[in-house]
Amino acid sequence: MHDTNQWNRGGTTLLGILLALGLVSGGWVLGSQIKATRLSDRYVSVRGLAERTVKADLAVWPLNYSGAGDDLPALYKKTEADTKTILQFLQQQGIQPSELELGAVSVTDNQINRANRTKDRPYRYTLEQQITVHTSRVDQVAAAVQKTGDLVQRGIVLTQNNYGQGLSYKFTGLNAIKPDMITDATRNARAAAERFAMDAGSSLGTIRQATQGVFSIVAADSGVPADSDQGGFTNADDSLMKTVRVVTSVDYYLEK
Repeated sequence: MHDTNQWNRGGTTLLGILLALGLVSGGWVLGSQIKATRLSDRYVSVRGLAERTVKADLAVWPLNYSGAGDDLPALYKKTEADTKTILQFLQQQGIQPSELELGAVSVTDNQINRANRTKDRPYRYTLEQQITVHTSRVDQVAAAVQKTGDLVQRGIVLTQNNYGQGLSYKFTGLNAIKPDMITDATRNARAAAERFAMDAGSSLGTIRQATQGVFSIVAADSGVPADSDQGGFTNADDSLMKTVRVVTSVDYYLEK
């Protein structure tokens, strides 16, 4: 009987010790969770900007020209002559034959479509053709555009194509500069966060969350705010010089 009571007292003591350890452990875990929760509420959100000024490396220039008349064979010969004149002009500007694409001749019979035969279009036939320049010689194209008046003086009627597309300057080297620009944007974001933490009497911790912005290409003179990742008011394709921009958003934890 004595042994039984002693065993019961020993079991009760052991149970009490285990319960005490459980309470201590549970309190430590709860305290750690509360501390972690409070730390998770202490963070700063910053944005890092990176910009590069680049020059277009591809020019796409559609030259559309047309003629009108009642004699279709004669009109076609005039279009052929205009084509030779334009090709010669482009060659004089340093554009190579391999950089030219000659489109098919488009003929409109205004008599069939009477709605087209108005005071503005008194002739029966209208012929349209397009020569498109695809070249990396962007400087030659920029200079040639300023001389298209020479073609007009030779009786060539330059028009806008049906899709409203004109000369466009493209930049195709974005992938080559992306990694360095992301690095610069992240570095600038951290510098801003460190300044904020210093002013707040804290120290900067690890990254809580980071979001890479979309790369945008705008005209160099678009007037877009520096911290904007939106497009500009000026079509980037109209400008030979462009600004490539990316804005990275980063959240940093703040530590005491």
